[in-house]
Amino acid sequence: MDKTLIVTNDFPPRPGGIQAFLHNMALRLDPGRIVVYASTWKRSPEGLAATAAFDAEQPFTVVRDPTTMLLPTPRVTRHAVRLLREHGCTSVWFGAAAPLGLMAPALRRAGARRLVATTHGHEAGWAQLPVGRQLLRRIGEGTDTITYLGEYTRSRIAPALTASAAARMTRLPPGVDEKTFHPDSGGNRVRAGLGLSDRPVVVCVSRLVPRKGQDTLILAMPAILARVPDAVLLIVGGGPYAEQLKRLAAQTGVAESVRFTGPVPWEELPAHYGAGDVFAMPCRTRRGGLDVEGLGIVFLEASATGLPVVAGDSGGAPDAVLDGETGWVVRGDSVEESADRIVTLLRDPELRQRMGERGRAWVEEKWRWDLLAERLRALL
Repeated sequence: MDKTLIVTNDFPPRPGGIQAFLHNMALRLDPGRIVVYASTWKRSPEGLAATAAFDAEQPFTVVRDPTTMLLPTPRVTRHAVRLLREHGCTSVWFGAAAPLGLMAPALRRAGARRLVATTHGHEAGWAQLPVGRQLLRRIGEGTDTITYLGEYTRSRIAPALTASAAARMTRLPPGVDEKTFHPDSGGNRVRAGLGLSDRPVVVCVSRLVPRKGQDTLILAMPAILARVPDAVLLIVGGGPYAEQLKRLAAQTGVAESVRFTGPVPWEELPAHYGAGDVFAMPCRTRRGGLDVEGLGIVFLEASATGLPVVAGDSGGAPDAVLDGETGWVVRGDSVEESADRIVTLLRDPELRQRMGERGRAWVEEKWRWDLLAERLRALL
């Protein structure tokens, strides 16, 4: 692999799916052959200290820009060019194609031979807007390949590119650490701590935002409880939608059967997946297709943990489910479909086990980080 400059606004300790994707990939590349150029998470003393501590633990070089939002401005472009030359990098990986991929021509002139730009869910939204399409077209022409998460995101982004750039697209989804997410991840301990040891648990692990569909799960609880009276919904994560969801649970009359954990440290997430009998996140597409699920790595993490999944049909979420084998895909806004599928799983232990085992095997076959990191190495 050529020595590579990773240019990204999305990198830990800033939380999020893209951040985890990039960090996991970086950890599986040769640490002596990568340099990360990233934004600063927070400018507060606490944020700066957390960032410095994180960077010191990494096996590769991390260079932080003082800004909290890395954009392809002339100053940032000059800094990226300087880092490319100082560290002898000949490849560049843009952690999110839009908008940082606009720096590609300047970096190529500075000596980069390979430029790879990775797309996520937001570029699929950009591709629906005239200005966004123009920018993606420029990024496609300036880079050697644009990667995509799955067929949904490819189908949305490719029409915004030239025919030649679309033909050069390559699939590069995030992976799952099957050694971290596994059936014996500590779920019984979490269940006992929450007083749920003897109750059927539907777990949802995600940021609390409207697209994820936690409200649909709460609205489905009366129908679920009518058929599985001791069921409980465990909502794991934090976010701006938290208070509205708590009010909805009270208004729906199911507050006693809905538990909110709030934000959970990353190292505790596998055990929280494992606390469930069924994983459900009926994500939906919002804002006319601008707010959409890029893939839904949580479904694969749940599968690795041995849980059957119920996924919404937003964007690329169905790419993370073998419908009818590892779980089911439902219409994101359908309370009835979500309730029916969850009840079927809660009442059928053999079906849960069969789907969970198939999901675990699928992750081991297709979604391991080492397999996907090898694909990235080849691109670079």
